[in-house]
Amino acid sequence: MVIAGFSTIVEWYDFTLYLYFATVLSRVFFGGGQGGLAVTLAGFAVAYLLRPLGAIVFGHIGDRFGRRRMMLASMALMSIAMLATALLPTYAVAGPAAGWGLLALRCVMGFSVGGEYTGVVAYLLEGAPPARRGLITSCASAASEVGGLFAVGVSALTVHALAPGALEAWGWRIPFLVGAALASSVWIARRSMAESPDFERQSAQNCIPARPLRYVLVHHRAGVARAFAISALGSITYYVGITYVPAFLTSAGALSEDAALWLSTIAAVVVIAVTPLVGAASDKWGRRPVLVGLAIASAVLPATLFWLMASGSAAWALLGAVVLAAVAGGVSAVGAVATAEQFPGEGRLSGLALGATMATALFGGLTPYLAQLLVQRGHWPMAPGAMIAVVALVVLPLLVGLPETRPNKSI
Repeated sequence: MVIAGFSTIVEWYDFTLYLYFATVLSRVFFGGGQGGLAVTLAGFAVAYLLRPLGAIVFGHIGDRFGRRRMMLASMALMSIAMLATALLPTYAVAGPAAGWGLLALRCVMGFSVGGEYTGVVAYLLEGAPPARRGLITSCASAASEVGGLFAVGVSALTVHALAPGALEAWGWRIPFLVGAALASSVWIARRSMAESPDFERQSAQNCIPARPLRYVLVHHRAGVARAFAISALGSITYYVGITYVPAFLTSAGALSEDAALWLSTIAAVVVIAVTPLVGAASDKWGRRPVLVGLAIASAVLPATLFWLMASGSAAWALLGAVVLAAVAGGVSAVGAVATAEQFPGEGRLSGLALGATMATALFGGLTPYLAQLLVQRGHWPMAPGAMIAVVALVVLPLLVGLPETRPNKSI
């Protein structure tokens, strides 16, 4: 279970690393300029949109042939993609082909990552003691933030240690080689993992669905809808309330770029600290009351917090970012276990692919761009918070009626 949880570090290390090195990669692979940066960032967006497809394909493997086999396959593909990225020829050597190679590998990475998070969540849930499922499953969310912080550290050390010429000539390869080594280490460690107890039960009872995706669509459509709603709230609170905040602070003139990034690092530490606490709280009080409380907080607080962050005060910006991070981290923590518990073991990964991953693609990858558009054109700094509030209010009735999925503590 520790090995399984550790793999989400690799996933978020890669995605965070790509964003931090976007300007360098635009010069290395596309010749630089605003056009090169736009294409580099478009590669991130396209890779993100491939995550649902990867979740469906790997979900089928996990539901049909076992969680362990699926997690080995996805991590092997991630390792190959990161190593190949580190070894790519540059624009100076291969011309436009270098950029196309980078974009192709980003698509491979996005596809393989699609099945990673849902596979890890299912594996942790199915191996955890029933009374500790919330706490243990929430570790997948906490590990994601650790991966992001690790990417920040490796990027900072690389940039600090090398001159600009060396960084663009060969130094940019170092963080990707570190990621490839990290992913390969996880793959080797995964070979010793036992199969999920729930999948072993399905094998023993001969109840593994032959067509998991169809099985879920026929028998668990309500579970897909509930998982979509929970993940929609978790995605918009995370991607607008955490990921977008540095860009918001910089564009609003509240903080310098350097200060905004330091603030986002503090927010990541807050998420790591809050996540297991909220996961444990859902074990004690149940998934539904914790989710309802966080949804109410998401409806009431964000607009005011974004207004405070735009005020120009570093203290108010810190307060707003920390509170937003705590709310987003809490939703992600309980959302991980609550979405997985909407399905039985049979078809669980396919259900998560249709519900949770689809919601993340819609309310995660696109919402920061939409938030920035609203701020720029509407000149309304509270717009990102209003976006979060609207989603929270829409899903709140569904969360109030959510069946409680916390196992009986006497089990």
